[in-house]
Amino acid sequence: MKLSIIVPVYNMAAEGKLAYCLNSLVSQTIKDYEIIAVDDASTDNSLEILKDFERRFPDRFHAICSEVNRHQGGAKNIGLKLAKGDWIGFIDSDDWITPDMYERLIGKAEETGADLVGCDYSLVSEHSMEVGQVVPNNKKEQCGLLNKEKRKSLILDGGSLVVKIFRRSMILENKLWFPEDIFYEDNALGNSYLILARQFEYIEEPLYYYYQHSASTVHTISPKRCEDRMTAGRLMLREAKRHNFYEEFKPELEYSFTLLFYINTLFTYMAGVEKTKYSFVKAMGKEMKQTFPDFETNPYYQERTHTEEKKLIGIQQKSTFLFMLYYKLLWAYRKWRKAH
Repeated sequence: MKLSIIVPVYNMAAEGKLAYCLNSLVSQTIKDYEIIAVDDASTDNSLEILKDFERRFPDRFHAICSEVNRHQGGAKNIGLKLAKGDWIGFIDSDDWITPDMYERLIGKAEETGADLVGCDYSLVSEHSMEVGQVVPNNKKEQCGLLNKEKRKSLILDGGSLVVKIFRRSMILENKLWFPEDIFYEDNALGNSYLILARQFEYIEEPLYYYYQHSASTVHTISPKRCEDRMTAGRLMLREAKRHNFYEEFKPELEYSFTLLFYINTLFTYMAGVEKTKYSFVKAMGKEMKQTFPDFETNPYYQERTHTEEKKLIGIQQKSTFLFMLYYKLLWAYRKWRKAH
């Protein structure tokens, strides 16, 4: 079989989201493929929708039920263990794709000999095939046989996993199983999925539609999600050591960890969590410094981090109390300015 499309599903039945996604998958122009949709113990009627698709498309649709909620990573692992395709594609169950996305990605792979192929996505807020804001996911200079410079670039700007296809043999040989029971599983494994490939190619077109709505994981901030992001950062470093690319790409990994574990978590926590805890912020800053004592001198940090963020991080590294006080005063002042 040529392709296995793995779809983790959790409570996506409302507003036709799941059905719209699945309709885009069953109508793919590629021949010889399967869709493995894994219901992650949904509490709505997502599983019934999956079973309906399985009845209607028995030749290519498999509805799998997980009795326990394992988050997206666990659902993806279930799908990977059942997959028979030479190629693997992942898709979020509230997104959708063009009818020819997988045919074109696999065509590119067969034409070039690549074992990793990607495209761009389009940000949309309604169910239609009209292209919205296009988000470039990769760069032409990352393409071709992967050398050290291209792998560095993929660690720093790898783009999303859902807009790519991967050789199943690469995933299985390297045991690239996703962490379960946490959010941000792609962040933990993304580097391994990209830089363990031999050759990367890229179609500079938005073939994937990324649906923006209030229930999206990326729009929901909670202490649990912040903790999961930090866990994903730790796992990212552990993966790099397991596959022996930690030392070779240490500056890039240091910056990626700083961004994922610390910068993004710190500022989303402060802006989005109602009751912020001094102990949580202090422990985060302390672990950051213990993991990479000189992270503030990292060239990527210096180049890519906003000046104001650098200032706030500098304050937090010296005093969590002053940081939290300053941040809240700054937030209140901006709110007042906006109102007046």
